[in-house]
Amino acid sequence: MEKKELERPDEVVITEEDTTIGLESRVVLYNDNWHTFDEVILQLIKAVNCSFETARGYAFEVHVKGKAIVFNGEFAKCLRVSSVLEEIALDTQIIT
Repeated sequence: MEKKELERPDEVVITEEDTTIGLESRVVLYNDNWHTFDEVILQLIKAVNCSFETARGYAFEVHVKGKAIVFNGEFAKCLRVSSVLEEIALDTQIIT
């Protein structure tokens, strides 16, 4: 947030201005040794609202590479996606 000072003869008033520029955030899903492919795929479908094939692709990428970016968007939407994935204790991170 940027602070802007407005000068008046008898006082200084400080106001706050919202400078959010709407940068995209990303949800990263990490591999683990506890969840099955089916569990991860079903939770991805629920969290990201994607097709079975897309979710299966994400799950395979996580398995092979150890992590995958499974969602891009506004921070608030990333929080929602991450929280749905974490409902079954999947390990996620939001990168801004």
